[in-house]
Amino acid sequence: MPAVTEPLALYIHWPFCAAKCPYCDFNSHVRDRVDETRFRAALRRELAHEAARVGRRPLASIFFGGGTPSLMAPETVAALIEDARALFDPLPEMEVTLEANPTSVEVARLRAFRDAGVNRASLGVQSLEEEALRFLGRRHDTAQAIAALEAARGIFPRLSFDLIYARPGQAEASWRAELRRALALAADHLSLYQLTIEPGTQFATLHARGDFSLPEGDDAARLYLATAEEAARFGLSAYEVSNYAKPGAESRHNLAYWRYGDYLGIGAGAHQRLLLDGQMLATRRHRAPEVWAERVERDGHAAVEEEALAPEARGREALLMGLRLAEGVDPDRMAARSGVAFEQAIDIAMLTALLDEGYLEWTAGRLRATTDGLLRLDAMLPLLLR
Repeated sequence: MPAVTEPLALYIHWPFCAAKCPYCDFNSHVRDRVDETRFRAALRRELAHEAARVGRRPLASIFFGGGTPSLMAPETVAALIEDARALFDPLPEMEVTLEANPTSVEVARLRAFRDAGVNRASLGVQSLEEEALRFLGRRHDTAQAIAALEAARGIFPRLSFDLIYARPGQAEASWRAELRRALALAADHLSLYQLTIEPGTQFATLHARGDFSLPEGDDAARLYLATAEEAARFGLSAYEVSNYAKPGAESRHNLAYWRYGDYLGIGAGAHQRLLLDGQMLATRRHRAPEVWAERVERDGHAAVEEEALAPEARGREALLMGLRLAEGVDPDRMAARSGVAFEQAIDIAMLTALLDEGYLEWTAGRLRATTDGLLRLDAMLPLLLR
């Protein structure tokens, strides 16, 4: 089993947004007014509670997600980073990421976030086409997105931004043109997500009644393959199904998830996985922000569910996450983190079939999905896992 000194990743959730995007199923909430003093204190208290449980561990990354964490005051971000540095042992090149939207209000705060200790920004651009931005319910336009990217590039040493593709009626040629325009803005990391219909969202209602349709099957596959080709022209490769980076610019925080490392999740609705005393504890916190804050004020935390995962469940999770990575799954690490041998977590007959079909391959002792396998990953994984 890995030593308890394996570095931690810390996720801090800010659950508030200025508006709810029609495609979003994240734990985000719109409020006319947010008592930031109260929520800052609650986040700091829950962080201290978790730190007391896990002890003084090396800290590799902090990720402020949401919601819209760039709506937080820079002072709140600074206080949480300072607490994390005091409670854990930050690694010399600790990555501190903050998600932001490219509105003028949030862009004006970027330098203050850098001064607070953020060294990596992730901008929710989503598209560089006006019609698509309106369809996606975004509150910025193309000019604001470009201005935000240019401003962030001058402030942060590392920058990522998100785009959404496979939108209604999107042709391969137009996606390639949009992607080239985005890549020319000199980002070193891109998250490129295929638009999917999530239950409970506004898009789910509109899609169900036939207001729009999305590219599917071969059309969606062509867009995915075009994405990798265009990213490669600018020196970015797919190190995960939806994430592209120049060498060394991969998201260290998200790699902790995909490699099945330990991570703490603080804030309303946050999840965490933590190997503690030989058990992998899966924790979930209350989703409603106000109830979460009340519970933290009362108990020091707002965990509503904590389960010690069985080895078989841990093995499945490790495989589910690891096969999303270009590097694939290391069977020895998977066994050490899960407590179950690789052969016990996987259907060997199905593995053999998928290897024969060219959807999976062994490379340098790791099991990884091929390009064809990545296109079918969602369908393939339930068959592969015991």
